[in-house]
Amino acid sequence: MANATLPSSRMGRPGDNSNSDFEDLKRLIHGKLVDKLDLTRLGELEGDTLRREIRLVVEHLCDTENPLLNRSERERLIEEVLDETFGFGPLEILLKEEGVADIMINGPKHIFIEKNGRIQRSNVEFRDDDHLLQVLDRIVSKVGRRIDETSPMCDARLPDGSRVNAIIAPLALDGPSLTIRRFGSNPLTLEDLLRFGAFTPEMVMLLEGATKARLNMIISGGTGSGKTTLLNTLSSFIPGDQRVITIEDAAELQLQQEHVLRLETRPANIEGKGQINATDLVKNALRMRPDRIIIGECRGAESLDMLQAMNTGHEGSLTTIHANTPRDAVSRLETMIGMGGIELPLKAIRHQFASAVDLIIQVNRLQGGPRKVTHITEVLNMEQDTVIMQDIFLFVQDGIDEDGKAYGHFESTGVRPASMDRLEAAGVRLPTNLFAPRVLGH
Repeated sequence: MANATLPSSRMGRPGDNSNSDFEDLKRLIHGKLVDKLDLTRLGELEGDTLRREIRLVVEHLCDTENPLLNRSERERLIEEVLDETFGFGPLEILLKEEGVADIMINGPKHIFIEKNGRIQRSNVEFRDDDHLLQVLDRIVSKVGRRIDETSPMCDARLPDGSRVNAIIAPLALDGPSLTIRRFGSNPLTLEDLLRFGAFTPEMVMLLEGATKARLNMIISGGTGSGKTTLLNTLSSFIPGDQRVITIEDAAELQLQQEHVLRLETRPANIEGKGQINATDLVKNALRMRPDRIIIGECRGAESLDMLQAMNTGHEGSLTTIHANTPRDAVSRLETMIGMGGIELPLKAIRHQFASAVDLIIQVNRLQGGPRKVTHITEVLNMEQDTVIMQDIFLFVQDGIDEDGKAYGHFESTGVRPASMDRLEAAGVRLPTNLFAPRVLGH
């Protein structure tokens, strides 16, 4: 075959005509690579050694098809062909970029990222709908999921734990749409969250003590507020000798303990059979001798099973819920239990909640991107038909700075938690002035 004669200057710059030539060359080399290799075996052999061997083949193909490429163009071409072969194509560039929290793909040509709290358009593109669908199929097939016309919505995860939601035609009108919530291979640590000002050392002392004393806690917050990150952080305080079972729709928790059993729900197959939901997994987990149960997110009838587990000897369990305030979290649980078809009086549900849950930790994403623990609220008891709660620590917003970011301060309300006796009985010793009314950090 005659060598391709492509210009070696300015190849692949956004908006340059030679960009299409670069893509043509990349497709040509990738096609030849597919012809040379048995790609069905890559799943078995994938690793650094195999990637190095394939790289040598790609380098040879580059030199054969277009020896006029300069060094940077040649290296870029090789990396992109390897990403198409081993990884997720153009997505790999964004997945490797530091500071990207979310990737939002609205069809093959419109890709946006959230970086440093701001949404901006990326110059990364897919060739067309089919190219994007190929990458999407590779993502979902790795975790045993599927997406097609009969099942056009899917939740999945990337190897690093990042959460993926996808929706395609006929539901998505402008091409396949992906939303990726990034969870890096190096998750944020407690020190990171303290440095970012998500909470204060005083608040951490209470949360660490509550976790070790096996208080049941719910992390409440909106989308993108940092609930999963905080849940990972709290789980780091769980003693290593306890058996922890996690239940998630798409496994993304990154617990560091040795004795962790991870369970994941399963969607129905193409015949509409075989679905295993969170309620099924919670009921099964109760038979597996757990010390603690962690549900990644309560979003349905499993909420009642979680409350019952907290009430029946599985203290120290954790979950997250979508709600904007601690009081809203109670209402949201009531609604989800009702949506599950379980007919219980509201008073009975609230009694279950009040006796099961000890702390609600409210996290919010403020204007401009800062994520803060805005409330640590203790659940006390029931009085008539009302769940009685009290705030222990609060974040008070003072205003918006010149960059459009919200700022404020943390304060202690002066309330001594009613659960202090349980903390002390578990050997947790907190400073006597920890709960004195004051502005924290001053």
